[in-house]
This record gives sequence, structure tokens and C-alpha cells, in this order.
Amino acid sequence: MMMGWMALAIGVPVGLIMGITGAGGGMLALSALVLLLDWNMQQATPVALMAVTAGAYIGGIDGLRKRLVRYRAAVLMALMGAPFAIAGVQLARLLPQKWLMLSFAIVLIWVGTRLIRQKRPLLADDTDRPVLARLNPVTGRFNWTLRTTVVISAIGGMAGFMTGLLGVGGGFVIVPLLRHYTNVSMHAAVATSLLVIALVGTVGVSTALIQGVALPAEFTALFMLATIAGMLAGRRLVAHLHASTVQRLFAILLLLVALGMTIKALMA
Repeated sequence: MMMGWMALAIGVPVGLIMGITGAGGGMLALSALVLLLDWNMQQATPVALMAVTAGAYIGGIDGLRKRLVRYRAAVLMALMGAPFAIAGVQLARLLPQKWLMLSFAIVLIWVGTRLIRQKRPLLADDTDRPVLARLNPVTGRFNWTLRTTVVISAIGGMAGFMTGLLGVGGGFVIVPLLRHYTNVSMHAAVATSLLVIALVGTVGVSTALIQGVALPAEFTALFMLATIAGMLAGRRLVAHLHASTVQRLFAILLLLVALGMTIKALMA
């Protein structure tokens, strides 16, 4: 019974954050499972990834329905991310627990610090700034030059590797990089990120299962349902929240989680 309540208590906030920002769900899910349930990274990674993937499918479908997803870019990122996700899963099985946790904490610190130092809110829409890959103002789609293809492919590959290695959805890579190197609006970046997370996460989960990773069936199912519920609520809340406030609180939360993971890793 207690484990069931823990699945709900962790899954709903994870889904909320994913629905609002398109990122962070995997990081928080993995951190919560490790810190609150005292699981190791190898135990927590597939459970976190499965829940995040299920929630991302719901968010991605919602984005497609609202025509926010840049689906060609999403497919390219997923295709590039899939092999890197497999490599990440294999590397994660070889690395010591301590180094995995420290690597994860470093990633959290990097993301949180960038969000705090960023002068312009990540969630602000400023589509006229100079970027490497630009949307066509008439069609609303990318101008698919060689440079655009390279930029989108690189984002997908990096997100895929982090997905497999750390059990995170990759949205914390996709959303900031899409916003930095392209002129995609925040709402479109979030929706596109969720679809990529769903596609790449499926590969990561499948790889883990094929390699014989065992999942606690009841806990995983409840965790997935809670994440989906949180995702649906987050997609409805996002229009009513102030962008800079969400970004700042999210960054502070990441730094606090990173501190907890670092302490746990050093004490292991």
C-alpha cells in the first residue's frame, strides 16, 4: 500500500513538470526513486524512463492535435537519438553506481545554473532573434538546409544518449537547445520535445527489457498512470503560469536535487 502511495506522490509532480516545461520529468523521477525509495540507479532508470515515456506520448499527441509539433524535426531527432540511447543504456550497465550518480548530479547542476543565469526567460517567445535553424514565416516549418539538418540531428543525438545513460527523457536537452539554436516558439519546442521523448524513450525502455531488466509491475503501472495524470494537468496549467517564475523554481529544484544526489553518491 505504501509503495502505491509513493508511486502516486512521485508520478503526479513529475507529470506536471513535464506538461508545463517539456523537460525535467525524467530527472525528477529518477532522483525521487533513488532518494526516497533508496533504489540504485540501475533499478530506478527503467522505471523512471517507462513512466516518462508514457506521459510524453500523451503530451506529444496533445501537441499534434494542436499543430504545435514540428514533426519532421521530431522524427529526425528521434532517428538520431535512438542509436545513441542504446549506447547510453549499455554504458550505464558498465559504469559504477557512484559515478553514475555523480554524473547525473553534474548534469542537474549544469541545467539549473544555465536556467538561473539566463537573462531572457526560457519560456519567452522571441522568434525574430538570429539563430542557426529558422522556421519559414509563411509555412511555419523549418527551412531544411544542411545546417538545419546538422543542428536538429545533433540535438537528437545528445538527447538520446542522455536518455539511455541516465534514464531521463532528454527534454532538458531538447527544449533549451531548440530555443537557443532555432526560432521555434516555446510552446512548439515543448510539444516537439515531448514527441521526441516518447519515441526515443520507447527505444530505451525496449532495450532495457530485452537485456533482462526486471520491473516491479504494480509500482511501475501506478507510477505511469500518475505521471500521465500529472501530464494532462500540466498541459492545462501551462497557459496560466508566469514563465519566469516557473523557470526559476524549476532551476532551484534541480540544484537541490543535485545536492542530494551528490551527498548520496559520496556516502555510498
